[in-house]
Amino acid sequence: MAKNTSKSKTLPIYIINGPNLNLLGAREPSIYGHTTLGEIEKLCAARAKSHGLSAVFLQSNKEGELVEFLQEARTAASGVIINAAGYTHTSVAILDALQMLPLPVIEVHLSNPARREDFRHLSYVAKAATGTIAGLGVNSYLLAIDAVAAVLAGPKGTRK
Repeated sequence: MAKNTSKSKTLPIYIINGPNLNLLGAREPSIYGHTTLGEIEKLCAARAKSHGLSAVFLQSNKEGELVEFLQEARTAASGVIINAAGYTHTSVAILDALQMLPLPVIEVHLSNPARREDFRHLSYVAKAATGTIAGLGVNSYLLAIDAVAAVLAGPKGTRK
């Protein structure tokens, strides 16, 4: 179970990261940049705090663990930001878990999948997401936090 160490009254934003993202900074820096996942986590925590929110940052290389994070988010999070990485294009299980969430869901990608290989053009995550932010490197995550904060601050019923 994820642990929220912030004293924020609002439930945290879950930021969920899929396979191989633990190798950011070393893995194909020409596509994904030089920033590590740990550095992204620190930037996300600061951005969430600027909105009066907190973040729980999670990563797994295992599809089932990602599904478990999403199931936990149903009652433990105020919103979800997800970079499902390769599972974006293959996982019906992640889609099913996302469709159960009564929360804003923002899909993020460091690169722009639409400008890459054809198999990356299909996103199962997008079918359940409130919105998608891609191709802006680390800023994709930061803008996703801004988007979740805006949805949470806005009128009810703005999820989809």
